[in-house]
Amino acid sequence: MEQTEETKNNSASQEQKREDTKESLMDFVKFAVLAVAIVLPIRLYIAQPFVVSGASMVPSFESGHYLIIDELSYRFENPKRGEVIVFRFPLQESKFLIKRVAGLPGETIEIKGNEITIKNAGYPEGFSWRQGDINPGRNTDNLTVTLGKDEYFVLGDNRGESADSRMWGVLNREFIVGRPLVRLFPLWELGVFPGEWKE
Repeated sequence: MEQTEETKNNSASQEQKREDTKESLMDFVKFAVLAVAIVLPIRLYIAQPFVVSGASMVPSFESGHYLIIDELSYRFENPKRGEVIVFRFPLQESKFLIKRVAGLPGETIEIKGNEITIKNAGYPEGFSWRQGDINPGRNTDNLTVTLGKDEYFVLGDNRGESADSRMWGVLNREFIVGRPLVRLFPLWELGVFPGEWKE
């Protein structure tokens, strides 16, 4: 039985549609693979999003602030005193926290209420750490900690509401993920290197 011209045209049209669909699917797969190849390394090694949860860093950061974390800088340099860092919580590594660096490796930190004295090779008698904007804590306990190699002492800016090195101990360098690079939300607080204390 012979095919009519119309049947032939329909068959050709359906074949063309199948080819077009197959080509579109292949284009989509190629695009998806390329996107993953570009985005995944950035997400894993350069920058990642972070949403602040809790009040431990008020007034610098509030719950719901959306940040992009720079994961690259600390591969080439060490955190400095006063910098805000994001790290994996040593007691629960799936959890991420945000705090401020107060003490550096090799230093001795003395805390009396809200007063912080730091002793190191350059200041064996110690100096009072000049802080930026903090919400003072109600805790008047005294604490002295000497940091070892690759150990940091971190504090929340909202001292009365922060669970930090005063409670759970020193932070090892290996847990540090990075530092806030950009605050994207809320829009009226959009900025680069948010949380920096001005000298």
